[in-house]
Amino acid sequence: MSKVSQQNTTPGVNGISVIHTQAHASGLQQVPQLVPAGPGGGGKAVPPSKQSKKSLPVDRSSDEYRQRRERNNMAVKKSRLKSKQKAQDTLQRVNQLKEENERLEAKIKLLTKELSVLKDLFLEHAHNLADNVQPSSTENTTDSDNAGQ
Repeated sequence: MSKVSQQNTTPGVNGISVIHTQAHASGLQQVPQLVPAGPGGGGKAVPPSKQSKKSLPVDRSSDEYRQRRERNNMAVKKSRLKSKQKAQDTLQRVNQLKEENERLEAKIKLLTKELSVLKDLFLEHAHNLADNVQPSSTENTTDSDNAGQ
C-alpha cells in the first residue's frame, strides 16, 4: 500500500494553525496541531482544550445542563470543605506549637536558674578550698628561716 499524503496549512484560532492531511483518496481530515501561526513564533501556542470556546446558547432546562451544574456544585462544596479543613488543621497546629513553645521557655527558665545555683555553689566551694588549703612549702621555709636566727 502506498500512502499518499499532502499537507495544507490554514490559519486557525489564537495563533494556531490547523494542518489538513489527505491520506489516500479519503478526503481531508482535520488534525489540530500546536504550530505557531507567525514565522517568529508569536508567543505561546494554546492547546485546543484551552482555547476560548464560542458561547453557544445554553438550554438551562436540559438534563445535561442540570447534571453539569450538580457536578459543579458538588465539586465546589468539596473544595470549600477541603479548604476549611486545611485552615482548621493549620490553626490546630499553630496552637500546639504555641503550647510547646511556652513549655520549652519555662524549661529554659528553670534550667537557667538551676545553672546559676550550681555555679554559685561551685564558686563558693572553690573559694572555701582555696582558703582552707595553705601552701605548705612557703610555711616551712618561713618557719625554718625564723628558727635559724
